[in-house]
Amino acid sequence: MKRSVTIILAAALAAISGWSIAQQVAGVQTLRGADTAAADQAPDQKAYAGKKPGLQKPIERTFKEQPPLVPHATDNFDEITVTENQCMDCHSLEKYREKKAPKLGDSHLAFSADGMKKVVTMDRYQCNSCHVPQVDAKPLVDNTFVGNIPPKQ
Repeated sequence: MKRSVTIILAAALAAISGWSIAQQVAGVQTLRGADTAAADQAPDQKAYAGKKPGLQKPIERTFKEQPPLVPHATDNFDEITVTENQCMDCHSLEKYREKKAPKLGDSHLAFSADGMKKVVTMDRYQCNSCHVPQVDAKPLVDNTFVGNIPPKQ
């Protein structure tokens, strides 16, 4: 029933506007302004802005809830697996002071099964799902985003 109503409304709209459905769809464009069959306009892969961990200062956040950006290259890191996460070599509770690295956020921790110590929760273990390294690249689309963090005084 709902599908029939939708089809009837679409046909009525086309009749009222004097345009066929094909003519209406023909005016649709991608955000990139190119035909979807055209070659991707993304530039060639660029090198990460930072190099060796520990040599760059943290990248400023642009909004309060933004996950911190990775200020160093990660392309030479191993893939994160259930048993191995090289991020923890520097950012874990046990190592961050020694490595002078930012500590893993409290939101990523839970008490172990015995309740004796805090451990990384597995739903926050895949760091590169939220924390990404940066490249110096021109945006693919125009962007007028302005962050909501007040300037430091």
